Amino acid sequence: MALPVCAAVIRSTLHAHLDDDGDVSILYLGEADSSDPENRFNPDWLDSVHTLLDEVQTRPGPHALVTTGHGRFYSTGADLDWRLNNPGRADWLLTQIQLLIARLLVFPMPTVAALQGHTFGAGAFLAIAHDHSVMRSDRGYLCFPGVTLGAAYAPGVLELTAARLPARAGRDALMTGQRYGGSEAHRLGLVDEVAEESEVLSTAVRWARSVAHTRSDALGDIKRGLHRRAFESLHEPVAGYNE
Repeated sequence: MALPVCAAVIRSTLHAHLDDDGDVSILYLGEADSSDPENRFNPDWLDSVHTLLDEVQTRPGPHALVTTGHGRFYSTGADLDWRLNNPGRADWLLTQIQLLIARLLVFPMPTVAALQGHTFGAGAFLAIAHDHSVMRSDRGYLCFPGVTLGAAYAPGVLELTAARLPARAGRDALMTGQRYGGSEAHRLGLVDEVAEESEVLSTAVRWARSVAHTRSDALGDIKRGLHRRAFESLHEPVAGYNE
């Protein structure tokens, strides 16, 4: 079923916005009419998302978080245009992206990634940092394209992949740069569920609501304990990409 139309916008920033559906907050990684429909990660975008996550954490009582995008893209990851225009700052940007991923990994409430469109690179790493993921079944790809771009991965995201994905499937995804459609991604365990386009968000919200009662500092501590190596590694500064 479709998401109820009564959901109200709580907070909007230049690059993202937040809706409420009862005890579930829905964080849209971009605006529907954005000049950057790919929801790429740059400093302004990161600041916007952190601001909205701060807002979510003020919600009292049982609560859960869903992230999603608009249209064809969930996110294509790091903003390569920003990198080209800011030589020598690639390591800094990737470090900031890893800190956001680490925050989502241990967020003290249930988190779900609703992958309504293409999910590439750092966008894919952000997606697997969630507790649960729902991907569109008929169109859109999940892809870790580093190897096809000639780029190795920083230790933090390698530890994240090892912690969050089945070993063989995660290895193959990183080492081949293959694009996975929803059904194949689900079969391999790269995502937890698939749904038709019109059902992706409502399926994610339904799962989030079913576990919203677990929201607590204890939940964050459990996540941190389960993923300690990945969490700590994601906090290590990235180096070697400025070239």
